[in-house]
Formats: sequence, C-alpha cells, structure tokens
Amino acid sequence: MSKLTELEYLGLPPAKKKLYDIGQFFVRLPGNILNFLKKIPLGIWKGLCAVGRFFAGIGHIFADGDWKTRISFFVMGFGQFFRYQIGRGIIFLGMEALFIWFMVMFGGGYLAGMGDLGEQATIKTLNDYGLEVVQYKDNSLKILLYGVLTIFIILGFICTWVMNVKQNYTAQKLIEKGIRPRSFKNDVKSLADEQYYKTLLAVPLLGITVFTIIPIFFMILIAFTNYDYSHLPPDKLFDWVGLDNFRTMLATDASGNDKFAYTFREILIWTMIWALVATFSNYFLGMFVAICINRKGIKFKKFFRTILVMTIAVPQFVSLLLVSKMFSDEGIVNNILLNLGWITEKIGFWTTQDMARIMVLVVNLWVGIPYLMLIATGVLMNIPADLYESAKIDGASGIKQFTKITLPYMLFVTGPYLLTSFTANINNFNVIYLLTGGAPKTMAYEGGAGGTDLLITWLYSLTITNNNYKIAAVIGILVFIVVAVISLIVYNVSPAMKNEEDFQ
Repeated sequence: MSKLTELEYLGLPPAKKKLYDIGQFFVRLPGNILNFLKKIPLGIWKGLCAVGRFFAGIGHIFADGDWKTRISFFVMGFGQFFRYQIGRGIIFLGMEALFIWFMVMFGGGYLAGMGDLGEQATIKTLNDYGLEVVQYKDNSLKILLYGVLTIFIILGFICTWVMNVKQNYTAQKLIEKGIRPRSFKNDVKSLADEQYYKTLLAVPLLGITVFTIIPIFFMILIAFTNYDYSHLPPDKLFDWVGLDNFRTMLATDASGNDKFAYTFREILIWTMIWALVATFSNYFLGMFVAICINRKGIKFKKFFRTILVMTIAVPQFVSLLLVSKMFSDEGIVNNILLNLGWITEKIGFWTTQDMARIMVLVVNLWVGIPYLMLIATGVLMNIPADLYESAKIDGASGIKQFTKITLPYMLFVTGPYLLTSFTANINNFNVIYLLTGGAPKTMAYEGGAGGTDLLITWLYSLTITNNNYKIAAVIGILVFIVVAVISLIVYNVSPAMKNEEDFQ
C-alpha cells in the first residue's frame, strides 16, 4: 500500500480513511516489532542500571548514615524512636515483627514447597479397629496459592523496608540541619490534607492487587503445571511441566496429538466471527433504529423507546432461557410450524452447528440493539442541527449526510464503547451458555467443546465439567493476548483516540 501525502489523506472519504489507517498499521507492524525487539536489550540494560542505582543509593545511605540509621536497616523503626517519630517507629517495628512471624509460621514453608509443589498428598494408616484412615499432608493448590501470596507479601515488605530506610536517613539529615522532623500527629493530619490522594488510592490499590493482579499471576503459573482431573488436590499432587501445555494447545503434544490445537483454532475463528458480527450488527442496526425513531414526523416516539427499553429491563437470564426453550426440538416454534404444515420435520435450531450459530447471532441482535439505540439517541440529539441544514443547502443526499456528519460523530463519541463492546463479545458468556450451552457437541473437538462455544465458554467447560485447569489457564492467557492485541489495533485507528480537534 503506497503512502499518501497529507493532502491526499485529508481528501479521502471517512470509510477509506479508516481502511487506510488499518492498512498503514499493518504495514508499519513488522518495523514496529523489529524496533521493539531492538529496544529489548537497551531496556534490559536500563533496568539493570536502575537496579544498580537503587542498591548504590541504599549503600550510600548505610555508609553515610549514623548508627541509628544503620541499625534501622535490621530493626525497622529503630531510628524513629530517637528522632521524635515514635508513631512511625511503632508501625515499622510492628510490620517487621508481623512479617517475621508470618514467614516463620506460614510463608516460608509454602515458599519452599513451590519448588516441587508437594511431596506426598496423603498418608494411609490403620486405626485401632483395622480400618484405613487417610491423612492429608501436602496440597499442591494451597502451596501454589499461598506461595504466590507470600511472594507479594515479600515484595510489599521490601517496599516498606526501603521506605523505612529512606525516612530514617531523611530525618537524620533534617536534624543535622536543625530542623525537627514531622511528628506522627502531623503525618496523620497530612493523610487528610496534602497527601489525601494516598488515602483515597490505598483501598482501590489493595483491592486491585488482591482481586486482580494476584489471581492473574496465579493463573499464569497454573498454565505451567499439570493441574487436571488426574492430578486433583487434595487426593493427588500436580507438578511443573514447563511449556508442555502451550505445545498441546498451539501445536502437538508429546504423543503427536494435535486435537487440542485444532479445537483451539476452530473456536478462535468462530469467536472472532461472533465478536465482529455481534458488535457491528448491533452497532449499525441500533444506530439505524435510533435514526428512524428520531426522524421528524415519527409518531409515538416514547412508545417505541419504551418497548425497546423493556427488553433491557427483563433479566437476560430469564429471556435467554425462555428463547432457548422456545426454539428447542420440542419447543413451541417447531410445534407451531408442524401444526401449520409449513415443515414436515423438526428444525434443529440448536442441534445443527450452522443453524445454531445463526440463531445466537440473531438472538443477540434482540438483546443488544436496545442498548445501542439509547446510546445513539443521546449522540444524535447533540449533533448540531445547522450541520444538516448546511448539508441540505449544498444538495447533500441523506446517505451523504449520514456518511459525512452522522457516522463520523457516532464513531468519535462511541469509539471507546465500540472497543469495549467488541472485547465484551469475545468474552460474552451469557448469550452462548444460556442459549445453547455450547451445543451442538462434536467429536471433532477436544475438551468437551461444542459448535457454538466461544473461548470463554470452552474455558468454563474445561474447568467445571472436565477439571482441566492447566489447559483452561493456557486459554485464559491466550484470550488475554488476543484481546490486548486487537484492543491496541482498534485504539490506534479509532477516531475517538485522535483527530479530536475535528469535533470541537
């Protein structure tokens, strides 16, 4: 694709601009990847230099610090007790004591056990009556989970220790200059004043770490184990297997079987087709419905909007299950068609793969269009009316007005929604699971996958039905990579992320 000049680019229609942007993104992609690879050694070097500067700074503090600061390297808070910061000293000393207690009583053992994830799951003995008694010893899942938690606690303690050292040194320098360090009372007051942002961010940051970062890290580690139904704690142990699970999913396993790889490729293709069709069909049809309702001369606008909103008010759990039963082999739709004589045998709405895929796409329109209609209505009402008046004076047709005014404004305002909607459809569990449960099942697919399964519903089936957590973890990682790459591409070509001055 030849590169256009700035004037040639500005003269392109909006649709061709988007295609050109996408094309240029892929044209530049190999060069960008190469530049990224070239930067990796430099990034590693900069990282090592930063680590070196950090340790050099800590070493400088130890060399230049007085005896109180040096003792604080080993007994946290020691210097604060002699520098009018008793509150800080108590907190730091308490945190160190709590950390030592945790590592001795719990963390150290779990961290040591992460090397082999346990040696013996159960011990079987006979009691006084000759009956076999099972005693549980090692649990690989607990070892891995608490080991990960211990790693994060160690990282948190290291940050606290560095803070303790630097604050001791700062207080030392202030006293040498004849300045009294801030007291604990002033520290507490500052958390409600100039450092209030730290107070506000503390709970969200802790929540993100505990409920997002740690589970993701745990899932990544699971992908490198053989955790499945054959190695299910607490009766059995699982162990590290390196990249075997990724080879099984993306190529062939040790026995030469590529059934998982084939299943992954087929479901990934269907997931992308589903996400694209479900996103853009809802987007443009919802926009079309909003334009029709908002046209001058249309009566009963509130009535039509109310009818569409009612589909949102009804819980998806109820409506999707009802639709699933209506179109089943014994459902009301097949019975009515048979009674009317329009068909001679039942239609397999959910038992034929192609028909089931078409049905879930059609039903998703009914679920998704009302949301887009409401969003598009708000955007359409805020487009300046004089733009349309000027276009009419210039003789622009309705299609021209849509492509030159309505669509660019819609894409600019709803661009982020379009991106999040696409991501949500890749992980759209409700529609697929409640309508088909992934059916129809096929022998060509591995891991209990069906013809309408998305990656997310297949992941659910692997974990809940088959207890194949190792492959499910690999799928989770791959889904994240796919979503991240697509999101970055859309982010780079979306009009909402650039050319903002055109809409101001």
